[in-house]
Amino acid sequence: MLQKTRNGKGKTVLVAGGAGFVGSHLCDALLARGDRVICVDSYITGSEDNVRPLANHPHFRLIEMDICVLESIDEPVNQIYNLACAASPPQYQADPVHTMMTCVAGTGNLLTLAERNGASFLQASTSEVYGDPVEHPQREDYRGNVNCTGPRACYDEGKRAAEALCFDMLRAGKVDARVARIFNTYGPRMQPHDGRIISNLLVQAISGEPLTIYGTGEQTRSFCFVSDLVAGLMALMDVDPNPEGPVNLGNPGEFTINELAAMVLDMVPAGGRIVHRPLPQDDPQRRRPDIARARELLGWQPKIPLSEGLRHTADWFVATLGEHPAAPHSSKARRPSPVPEIHAGA
Repeated sequence: MLQKTRNGKGKTVLVAGGAGFVGSHLCDALLARGDRVICVDSYITGSEDNVRPLANHPHFRLIEMDICVLESIDEPVNQIYNLACAASPPQYQADPVHTMMTCVAGTGNLLTLAERNGASFLQASTSEVYGDPVEHPQREDYRGNVNCTGPRACYDEGKRAAEALCFDMLRAGKVDARVARIFNTYGPRMQPHDGRIISNLLVQAISGEPLTIYGTGEQTRSFCFVSDLVAGLMALMDVDPNPEGPVNLGNPGEFTINELAAMVLDMVPAGGRIVHRPLPQDDPQRRRPDIARARELLGWQPKIPLSEGLRHTADWFVATLGEHPAAPHSSKARRPSPVPEIHAGA
């Protein structure tokens, strides 16, 4: 049954990690809806370039701050989105202790801020809480298969602990907390060298380098375009009553990494051959969300197919890197295609 959606328009919204890939798109969508946005970012993985176009917006405020040492915010807020954490393995493994503390201490600080303000809170969790799943597709009631001492544990277990904090605060009646379990997301503003599979393959292809596939390439992922994800996050924040449990947000279309690489090579003819490297420890073999709960509670499902979203992302990388893939009978670089508009609704 579709639940009622609260009108979020005109609120003051704090977005932690707002200068990041997903966070900056969320800031754009909130401002377009008519909200005031306070962006908090440490720039550890976020980029000022992502929010520079918003610098002179009358309803946008930027605060450089690490949520692990969050200071008081000198104005009341109505909603808090917590997207503040490195999200790709090379980034979150670079300083695993800080990753864990961002998930636990940082989330705790933001929940305290939400309690003081009577603000609704949305935690950006992850499909990584399912680990290398033995249940497929993954439903929210699946408890996961996580190596709690492995090299990915700082992120996987950190996010699981953050979820526990959110639901403890919700059960205690202290914070209206919601949790989104986000599956692989892609789109413009991804960092070229963040280590995610789509950015890796596109940048390598655009640069004419060999495409690196880890393992056999038969492992699967489900890829959600960023505008679809942002619409889901906003719908989850605004739905009433609180779902009182995690909600998967992702695209249920499932592709092997080999299929993804073939799509990239078809799209970027300048790409080189494929080379294989050993599969990293604890890398999941299959990943696909069951989004029945999001459909029922939020009326949400993704709209952008991988072929379309990949083209938008490739065009953005071409423009950003100052290079262009070789195209038959033409030496002209393609202009970036428009990114699909982000809407708050499904």
